[in-house]
Amino acid sequence: MKPLIAAGALLLATVFAAAAPAADFALDPSHTSIVFGVKHLSYSYTYGRFNKMSGSFSLEPDGGAFALTIDAASVDTNDPKRDDHLRGPDFFNAAQFPAITFKSDKVTVKQDKDGEVYTVVGKLTLHGETRPLTLELRKLGEGDSPFGDYRAGFLVQTKLLRSDFGMKGMTPAIGDEVLITISFEGVRKGAQ
Repeated sequence: MKPLIAAGALLLATVFAAAAPAADFALDPSHTSIVFGVKHLSYSYTYGRFNKMSGSFSLEPDGGAFALTIDAASVDTNDPKRDDHLRGPDFFNAAQFPAITFKSDKVTVKQDKDGEVYTVVGKLTLHGETRPLTLELRKLGEGDSPFGDYRAGFLVQTKLLRSDFGMKGMTPAIGDEVLITISFEGVRKGAQ
């Protein structure tokens, strides 16, 4: 009888876990890094980051949703003159296109030997151009934090061609391919 009760309890736990509601998270900008690298004269990479961003995501057993907005004018390469040039018409044209956005259309999740991987299919809008983009997000962790809230964190690394978004300034001296790394944390809404 005990094995039957245990099997029934396990079945109920599985059913309720699969029917768990979405957990909604707000991006924590102070624990989020958006870094890019681009070749300079084919000799080395120059790296930069964005200092202002916002976003949200929801996690469900079979997927979720992700949205990110980056302030294009917050570009920072540790060189004020270069940063001003990047904000101008040759590159981001931040006055005309102040936001870089990504919004998911479809999210699937799979398990591999290192944990959960989210395949996020969506659209990236950069420099006024919108293009489809598929990202592989690795969940780095999720749980109660020592700050009294509940957090989840992810890492994504991808590449894109800036020319696909109409950013053709100074090629080939500055490479077309851009390496992007984003590490982000979100705080579950209503968790405090």
